[in-house]
Amino acid sequence: MIRMKGIAWSVHPLFVLVMMASVITGYFIELFTLFTIVFVHELGHVIAARSFGWRIREVKLLPFGGVAEVEEAGTMPSREEAIVAIAGPLQNVWMGAAAWLFGLLGWWSPEWSEYVWQANAMIGLFNLLPILPLDGGKLLHAWLSRMFTFHQSLVWGARISLLLSGAMVIFSLVPAFLPEGGGSGIQANLLVVGLFLFVTNWTYYRYIPFVFLRFLTNRGLAASKSIAQGVWAIPIAVSKRHSVAAVLRLFKRDSYHLIVIMEDSGDIMAILPEQQLVEDFLTDGKADRAVLELFM
Repeated sequence: MIRMKGIAWSVHPLFVLVMMASVITGYFIELFTLFTIVFVHELGHVIAARSFGWRIREVKLLPFGGVAEVEEAGTMPSREEAIVAIAGPLQNVWMGAAAWLFGLLGWWSPEWSEYVWQANAMIGLFNLLPILPLDGGKLLHAWLSRMFTFHQSLVWGARISLLLSGAMVIFSLVPAFLPEGGGSGIQANLLVVGLFLFVTNWTYYRYIPFVFLRFLTNRGLAASKSIAQGVWAIPIAVSKRHSVAAVLRLFKRDSYHLIVIMEDSGDIMAILPEQQLVEDFLTDGKADRAVLELFM
């Protein structure tokens, strides 16, 4: 692990295995090229994130990209998340175009030019698959969080990622079951990547409650910034018997909420700013109690 500009950069064990295999098989130059492409790809994310003031703790490099851990997880606007996500594949666009141009001008051999632009195309397109933690998965999550509540976006983002990564595993195994002579055996690389993504998303799905808690923990700071700048408040009307957890799960990512608590008769019992509800929950942790109890 090395530290650059306050960011810890590390190589994921999966990438280490790829490196070892490349050294053993004599593809060291190709490995170095792949590492450079992945590094520049991830650097695009870092530069875009820093331009929005995000605080990045660590970047882990994978054979097909990387994963950045940020302090503001879940609190940044979905527009910013989308821009940061697409910034990585855009690096592959210019690198691939440059490699193709160098081959056209004769500065690189046709074989090497083809290898570099194809590697960029493969990494860029693969990262656009709608599977977390790939860039396409982050774009999917940004879109889901604009359409649905934040909790729903977490759940459905993980479910879609599990479904697609599972399909990737199955697809990698299909050739082994084709009639003799029609298949080429198991696609080992695709199988390994598919399993990695499936396990990653299965773990993520199980930890959604903790991810959502982190979102709520950072929500107060985001709400304060919104109020300071002036923001339209979106009301959430709930019965006084609604649990605190149920109300919190109605929060949307890019919105500020006022909680309107209704009597059975339809009269308004109280109106709470969202940060009051969040602070009460974080203080006592009783998510299953009714919002009515906040006034008792």
